[in-house]
Amino acid sequence: QDCTQKYIVKNYFYYYLFKFSAALGEEIFYITFLPLTYWNIDHSVSRRMIIVWSIVMYIGQVSKDILKWPRPLSPPVVKLEMRTNAEYGMPSTHAMAATAISFSFFIATMNQYKYPFELGLAAAFVFSTLVCLSRLYTGMHTVLDVVGGALISAVLLMLLYPAWDMIDHSLLTSPFCPLLSIVVPLVLCYNYPKLDYYSPTRGDTTTILGAAAGATVGFWLNNQYPVPAHTSNSFQLGFPLATSMMVVVLARSFIGILVVLLTRWIMKSVVLGLLCYRYKFPIRDLEARRRLEVEVPYKFITYSSVGFTATVIVPLLHELLGLK
Repeated sequence: QDCTQKYIVKNYFYYYLFKFSAALGEEIFYITFLPLTYWNIDHSVSRRMIIVWSIVMYIGQVSKDILKWPRPLSPPVVKLEMRTNAEYGMPSTHAMAATAISFSFFIATMNQYKYPFELGLAAAFVFSTLVCLSRLYTGMHTVLDVVGGALISAVLLMLLYPAWDMIDHSLLTSPFCPLLSIVVPLVLCYNYPKLDYYSPTRGDTTTILGAAAGATVGFWLNNQYPVPAHTSNSFQLGFPLATSMMVVVLARSFIGILVVLLTRWIMKSVVLGLLCYRYKFPIRDLEARRRLEVEVPYKFITYSSVGFTATVIVPLLHELLGLK
């Protein structure tokens, strides 16, 4: 069995570097970087990243609970994280997400923006490598978990790449897109593999699929009623932004993140309150919140609202405030 260990930090550079790198594979990164790409860089790039991210993460999360490979034992490993310790280890979804996001961003932008190919490739490699190494440093995964996660993600990326344009076109134009974007993820969440004991994987998967579902509905709606898009004409990677443009980007980012976080807080409170009333349990009852009939709608509704807000409400607010 794992046990909590005390430890002494001897190299604070590595400690903070890899703690920060580990955060690049967690919710706080997803909820900021993916929307920032949509608001400030290019809608098509953001759409492709979200498509790849949601598919890769779902497969990774389900694979963990099917394979049921344990995480490294502590001792001898010292674990610097506790929340995900209840999950199984293989594959590392941090490694999968980092590989999928960094390389899908690189592939989606390399033909649209003017920057050295080698620089983009190196940046994607460094980003994914730092996240992978952080999982070893924090004691959460073995080398096999990390390598397996990165390789699975790379294979999925290669398989999805030829269908990117077709998937993107369908998401924007199909009249069935809003319905399928909600129904399919919900079916997957309610039929998530059953475990012998509770782990955060089902909740995290519901969070990811919910955010992707809300964003996808937003993509479709924006295509029916176009809003100003930020494309290569307004934002060129590799060249310094003018001071005025930088101010606009910072303003868009600050307002957008504030609205997204506010949406998450409000929806969490409202949805959880309604579910507490429906199923008659105290709001602080953690065990009740882990039940299937509570956890799935609670997280799905909350994060689909976040995804929809980020892709529809925030751009409209930007336009209203003159931050196009």
